[in-house]
Amino acid sequence: MEQLVLWLKYLFLGVVQGATEPIPVSSSGHLIIAQKLLGLEQNGLSFEILTNTASLIAICVIFRHEIVKLVSGAGRFLLTRKAEFKPDFLFCLYIVIGTVPAAVVAALFKDRIEEIFSSVHTVSVGLLLTGIALWLIRNLRGRKQDGDLSVKDALLVGLAQAVALIPGISRSGATVITSIAVGMKQETALKFSFMLYIPISIGGIVLGASDIAGDPNRSQLAIPYLIAFLTTLVVTYFSMRWFMGIMARGNLKYFSYYCFVAGILFLIFL
Repeated sequence: MEQLVLWLKYLFLGVVQGATEPIPVSSSGHLIIAQKLLGLEQNGLSFEILTNTASLIAICVIFRHEIVKLVSGAGRFLLTRKAEFKPDFLFCLYIVIGTVPAAVVAALFKDRIEEIFSSVHTVSVGLLLTGIALWLIRNLRGRKQDGDLSVKDALLVGLAQAVALIPGISRSGATVITSIAVGMKQETALKFSFMLYIPISIGGIVLGASDIAGDPNRSQLAIPYLIAFLTTLVVTYFSMRWFMGIMARGNLKYFSYYCFVAGILFLIFL
């Protein structure tokens, strides 16, 4: 019976991670809250890395055609210098530029950030700040498309992604909000945000491989981890599809309402 309860808890964590990773409400913050409510304590980064890997796979499946087009176009531009492939090359370049701030901050300070800020209070404040930002950009409709971006745009969105290393600050929220704020169209903002997610997640997986290899709970939690992984994979896929529809309709204000309510409730009751 205890084993079944444990499996159900990890199933729930997988649902939380999968449902909140694509949308602007902070998956890391919600996992902290969920683990507290369930009485689970994760030592090390292995669980976070596994669930992030599942989310990454789901998002790569959804954007597979865009990824192939960008990589292929960038490669062709480098080989042929044909102008028709330059937009793909520049978009890839901006993804690299936008990845640098978060990569540097994560490499130098990620453990320290999580040690200082991984509290319910911090998550609550982060959700409230995310809600305010979402409310401020709710009516913005940019004009910049894929070929209109600049180094400045990439750096600003990259800095926002670095700030989102603080639990409670949504990564997708910070990058989508900043992308819209610098004038990107909804579709471009969504695409750029999740293209940025791919390299930073791959980097986290590579750097955290030793945590998984050295996890003393690997054998004991193999099945719960697998349940959480598979659940995260499936739920992320459908959550991402749903969020893409929300972005197309420009209804981000509803996420601001959620962040306000959740942030206040967490502050009061947890």
